[in-house]
Amino acid sequence: MTLRIYNTLKKKKETFVPMEENRVGMYVCGPTVYDVCHMGHARASIVFDMIFRYLLFKGYHVTYVRNITDIDDKIIKRANEEGVHYSEITRRYIKSFHDDMLDIGNKPPTCEPKATEHIDEIIHIIEDLIKKGHAYVIDGDVYYLVESFSEYGKLSGRKTEDLISGARVDVDERKKNPLDFALWKSSKEGEPWWESPWGKGRPGWHIECSAMSCKHLGKSFDIHGGGKDLIFPHHENEVAQSEGASGKPFAKYWLHNGFVNVNEEKMSKSLGNFFTIRDILKLYEPEVLRFFLLTTHYRSPIDYSDRNLKETERALEKIYTTLKTMNSIIDGSAGHEGSGPREGDDYDGEAEELIHSLVERFTEAMDDDFNSAAAIAAIFDTVRAINRWINSHDFRRTAKAVEILEEGKRRFETLGEVMGILGHEPEQFFKKIRQKRSEGQKIDEEEVKVLVTERIRAREAKNWQKSDEIRDKLQRMGVILKDGPEGTSWEIKI
Repeated sequence: MTLRIYNTLKKKKETFVPMEENRVGMYVCGPTVYDVCHMGHARASIVFDMIFRYLLFKGYHVTYVRNITDIDDKIIKRANEEGVHYSEITRRYIKSFHDDMLDIGNKPPTCEPKATEHIDEIIHIIEDLIKKGHAYVIDGDVYYLVESFSEYGKLSGRKTEDLISGARVDVDERKKNPLDFALWKSSKEGEPWWESPWGKGRPGWHIECSAMSCKHLGKSFDIHGGGKDLIFPHHENEVAQSEGASGKPFAKYWLHNGFVNVNEEKMSKSLGNFFTIRDILKLYEPEVLRFFLLTTHYRSPIDYSDRNLKETERALEKIYTTLKTMNSIIDGSAGHEGSGPREGDDYDGEAEELIHSLVERFTEAMDDDFNSAAAIAAIFDTVRAINRWINSHDFRRTAKAVEILEEGKRRFETLGEVMGILGHEPEQFFKKIRQKRSEGQKIDEEEVKVLVTERIRAREAKNWQKSDEIRDKLQRMGVILKDGPEGTSWEIKI
């Protein structure tokens, strides 16, 4: 089967042909480490972990590079607010990031470079850009000259004239073009700095990724990935500066995952519907979150809600319940005994056929632009057929039946590894679910009372958005509100 992926650069699906046979270089933009990871980070990291796993499953040798941005305006701002050195902020949140990645079942990347470890490479690229007329220096700052790169906009599909007319950027009269972006920023009081040919300063965000990808994958490589929010300006600027410096094509295929919405609204701090990975894992097992994020095609938006997570949890329980039943039949603890197939028993039926074809159907789905939703549907089709078979009146535990179920179990384990799910024994999984539900019933009554009071005041002020946000937060805590003529009461969900 041939893998086809949607290439943002070409705006279409293309057959995947790596630059070197059986070897893949993949660079994915990692976090800027100034805060804990949110649901957007969870989706991007799980999506590209799934892609990494599938490429390995296909037999490729994969060099997976996921960077860490450890110098940035937001990091400096956070450090100044807390009165600590910027490195204290980055150490704290790098550890937090790694803890979250471990919790949600991601494999470590092949390489995880940090921006501050590549200052020499960054300076070298900037020097090349200046020599080739793609950048200019003003008072210790270095800017990329956008108009010098004729293909600027080819990734995002935006035209420079439209971008200029609608530019929402701080006007800097020193720049030759409003779209010109900083490659190197001169040092300001209280900011970290490094020596450079242009004076003390620090790199811009975009140039960091160009330097790190070039160092670890070469000037041209196969796959560059990230969230859709990075297409412009971050990835567009990466293309311009990387190709401007090297004169070679940068990444061959560009992959971008869709946004996470919350109750059908875009997740954002300003809307108060912003959830961290840790928020979610207080209520749900990590495998439930992972499974949820893979049940939608990676390029499509996905709607996070308590209802959707609960439905995902129930769906995952169905698979584990089937695996538990299969185990009990295989080891002989479930009854259904029989010495051999009876006349008329059909072992070439639906369950056997779907088990035999499961890997093929799964692969067909994943070869279509990593369609994890369709791949999971293939697993569920097989689960339903197995359940119909083993729950039928005629089912008997024969050598042939055990052989078929053992094959099914092996295939579930293999494909579960590709998706990063089904990694527990069923009894262990159900124990974790029970424990998580039990923990969810431990409600801080004083916190609930404060939130209920805030919601009442919001309703009195006709601030319906805030009222709904508080209601949703209480619902995630396991609290049901009841509004009546005598006021608002609450109870814990059972």
